[in-house]
Amino acid sequence: MTSRPVDLTKLINERIREVPDYPKPGVIFKDISPLLADHTAFAAVVDAIVAYYGRGTIDKVVGIEARGFILAAPVAYHFGAGFVPVRKKGKLPAATYTESYDLEYGSETIEMHQDALAPGEQVLIVDDVLATGGTAAAATDLVRRSGAEVAGLSVLIELGFLKGRDRLPDLDVHALIQG
Repeated sequence: MTSRPVDLTKLINERIREVPDYPKPGVIFKDISPLLADHTAFAAVVDAIVAYYGRGTIDKVVGIEARGFILAAPVAYHFGAGFVPVRKKGKLPAATYTESYDLEYGSETIEMHQDALAPGEQVLIVDDVLATGGTAAAATDLVRRSGAEVAGLSVLIELGFLKGRDRLPDLDVHALIQG
């Protein structure tokens, strides 16, 4: 039995639900729950991220709370790499690096354990959406403060009209689709 090639863009776009006025009026939330519930789509997304960077190139995968965790953990597994959570302030129990930033609809602070990464490790940051770039830039700063190297940022959806990529000029930004 042979499998047919998958049109990844179509597969993803058909499984993302747009929710208007969430979490506040004027914002169109990209709900990836239908994609995650579809084994074929979820596996195709994970495989595409791993294929882009290549097995054996990444030591740790950083997942950004909360939906970034869902994508980053299986990516780390396929790389044979460790998974490191970047969480909202106050959610990690040991000593942390902390970084605050602005979002398209507010501000936030994220943290990462200080002992999560070793100097020189190659780290891939994974999240669901790249919007204004604030979260990705803050996560990049956390990784770099640890002495590790940021190999790139991989996201499911890039909202190009918000120009988040512009805040990350020195990063390899890999987006599976534009939204």
